[in-house]
Amino acid sequence: MSVFRRYTFPMHRVIAACLFLALSGAAFGQSQDEAVLLIAHPAFRDLEYRQTVLLAAPVPTGGHVGVIINRPTRRSLGSLFPDHEPSKKVAEPVYYGGPFSRGALVALVKADHAPGAGTVLLMKNLYLAFRANTIDQVIENTPNEARYFVGYVGWKPGELRSEIDRGLWSVHNADVDTIFRKDTEGLWEELLQSTKRIRAAAPQEKGSGPFFASQRSFSEKGS
Repeated sequence: MSVFRRYTFPMHRVIAACLFLALSGAAFGQSQDEAVLLIAHPAFRDLEYRQTVLLAAPVPTGGHVGVIINRPTRRSLGSLFPDHEPSKKVAEPVYYGGPFSRGALVALVKADHAPGAGTVLLMKNLYLAFRANTIDQVIENTPNEARYFVGYVGWKPGELRSEIDRGLWSVHNADVDTIFRKDTEGLWEELLQSTKRIRAAAPQEKGSGPFFASQRSFSEKGS
């Protein structure tokens, strides 16, 4: 039985999640570029993303998808689904992943192959799972090889590029240890300082990877 059947949320959120999956279609799990970490600028005024670190990756439609990785909640998966015994095996808290489909559960899964249908390949051996029966299988078979989130973040084609160009995000290489770090308190500050050191050490370099080409901070723009 799917845990989603015991977790109700507004129909418009169901539709939004379904549209996202449908637009990505059969190409899910076939991203050509790997994920990066996005560090919110200190002047970010949107409380939804203030002092956040996001994991983001492209999807085949040209947009991007991701989750906030440094906002653990006080709820466990077992407390959300008290009648689902496998959920009680998950040791970590559920994280707040973002404002898209806040009532939906998504899972960041460590695996050497796609854990099932409705998944996005973010980077080597790391998938973001959206489909209910796939998440159920992960919870039942390898519950602590994943991190579970309520909600996620999505960008239309060109939207994330525009946000980076405006200086809303600094970009940092993603690695599994940072993504699954247990104590995320202080993570935003650490990565923010790290990106500042990188820029100071190589001010003439444009960086590498799909998001670095024209990255600038607010201060570089004179804001």
